[in-house]
Amino acid sequence: MQEYQRKQLLERVNKESATIGADIPDRIEVQGEEIDLRTFVFEIKRRDTVPEGERERVEQAKRNLRRERLERLEEIEENRVDFETGEEIAASIIGIDRALEALNDLRPADLEGEARRQEAMDQKRWMNFLKQALGRDDGSAGKRGGY
Repeated sequence: MQEYQRKQLLERVNKESATIGADIPDRIEVQGEEIDLRTFVFEIKRRDTVPEGERERVEQAKRNLRRERLERLEEIEENRVDFETGEEIAASIIGIDRALEALNDLRPADLEGEARRQEAMDQKRWMNFLKQALGRDDGSAGKRGGY
């Protein structure tokens, strides 16, 4: 592969907007194991949050995908493939990036509960502030500044 072609592929892969409109691959070989990547991502993403029991599985998948991305990127960086193969590898890297984005957008289930608790506490503080500001913090509606 020519140097300008290699640089072109690397630029395409490293562009921030590379994953816009990109599809998650149906199947991909990651660390020597064939996986149904699209099915896995949609199965997890469908829940919107990662249940406690699935968290380690998702984290392991993300680590494996990052490792696979690096290995594929090195194939292009070190010019070990021809341009046609490099284009296929670049497309697969962008697919991996798309899958990683989807998995990184997930929230752990316990964080969702924590966010609700935080919101409830904020609302309670706000109501206490309003009661105090309106002079109704002592339980009597008619008194002003009743400390």
